[in-house]
Amino acid sequence: MSAKEAATMPAYAGKLGISDMTAKDADGNPQPGFSHTSSKAQQADPKAPYQMPLTKEEQDIMDGKKGPELAKVMKIVVAHGNAFGAEKLVDLGGAPHCSMYTGTDYMEPMIKLFQECATAGLKTYAPYTVNPRCYDVYNVNNNAQDLQLIYEGYRLQRDLDWVHAQLGAPDMNYHSCACYVDEIGNKPAPGTYVAWAESSAINYGNSALGIRTNRNAAGMELLCGLLGKAPLFGLMTDEGRMANWLVEVKTSKEPDWGVIGTAIGYKVVDGVPFITGLDKYLGDKVTNENMHLLKKMGSATAAAGAVGLYHVENVTPDARAKGRDLLAEGYQTYVIDDAEQARVLGTFPVEWEGRPKKPTACFIGCPHNTYNEILTWGQRVTEAVEKRGQKTAAIPTLLFCSNKVRDHLVEAEPLLVGKMKVAGMKFTNMCAVSYAGMKGFSERIYGVTNSPKTRNYYPSVRYLKDDDLLEVICTGEIPKDA
Repeated sequence: MSAKEAATMPAYAGKLGISDMTAKDADGNPQPGFSHTSSKAQQADPKAPYQMPLTKEEQDIMDGKKGPELAKVMKIVVAHGNAFGAEKLVDLGGAPHCSMYTGTDYMEPMIKLFQECATAGLKTYAPYTVNPRCYDVYNVNNNAQDLQLIYEGYRLQRDLDWVHAQLGAPDMNYHSCACYVDEIGNKPAPGTYVAWAESSAINYGNSALGIRTNRNAAGMELLCGLLGKAPLFGLMTDEGRMANWLVEVKTSKEPDWGVIGTAIGYKVVDGVPFITGLDKYLGDKVTNENMHLLKKMGSATAAAGAVGLYHVENVTPDARAKGRDLLAEGYQTYVIDDAEQARVLGTFPVEWEGRPKKPTACFIGCPHNTYNEILTWGQRVTEAVEKRGQKTAAIPTLLFCSNKVRDHLVEAEPLLVGKMKVAGMKFTNMCAVSYAGMKGFSERIYGVTNSPKTRNYYPSVRYLKDDDLLEVICTGEIPKDA
């Protein structure tokens, strides 16, 4: 869309005429507020139409030789690539991950588009994972008030679920925003090109796994999945993965991962940070024991800003391979010390008009919990409750995770799971952010969480450090020094 056309858009459309994936608008002019420069300049004359080169096979698909539906898919994907000056289309590996998970009325055109593909017999190049549903009518939303909101607000959920089943998604026990955990298994090898569209999964995948994906819009990732190809630009290129920020973490002790992630997101916005000072807490590579820390920090960078890739010195794959050679010429520096960490934490709101005076529920797992997280929290809460001589905790705790991760704990620690249930802990496979954004949520529930992502999207949910959160779970009171 040209600047002239964007100027005629209705006021409510905001900046929909431009994109945060490139530093220039369609007329080649710099976009204010964005500094990310991973997209390559299209050509000398930015007003001239751009067409990426296609192979004969790709042109044949475009010309309809594999059916009209796949031809439409190809035309959309190519137009998307042309808009960003993509070099070419590349073959995808691993598996897609889709963030089309809300069966709301505004999704009807998208659902119809993909139902047309499914009816034509199209499937993704590999079975794909999907974000969790917005609700859980079995474990949480099993009351008349929530059910009314759900069935009025998500009238097309059945149609969306059915489309996913036809196009190649596994059963809904595999639905999770943390598709990369072992129990779900969507964890492509480093360097693999994929097309994902969940902000925290993109962030973790690019950074901790070393895969290559852009920040795709919901629907675009599924179109690429049906085609088995995606345009090559941005975070999928060597140039686009260079860091334009050096972030030095110099706290006197292990930082609060949610706070420093939020600080980085605020500062670098949509840039690529190279982060130092964290390997002393993480070790020399990404493991099942430390992945939750990277997940927490990374999701905060993506929610507070628009970070799709970060590097941690001596830890994440790209940083282990290239070190500080990843720093681009002219990079900026940001230091996070104790004072800066405290300053950023102090910006988090602590009150919200109309909500209950004391916490009523605790939410852990946004993005979805790993196995080690639900194991650790189960142990911590049940031991704390027993130590206090209580039969149960003061407020219920919702542990957001896929059913597969929950089943792992049930099989491995059945006695602990029994104690967790008595202590008021519940497993739920829905989306925590969607639950926190439910109509009337703030008026009914005073939520506390250790998720910076939930807090960034819904400031009515109070963010707390883990030790303070445990105290609230047991007592129902916010510690005075929290």
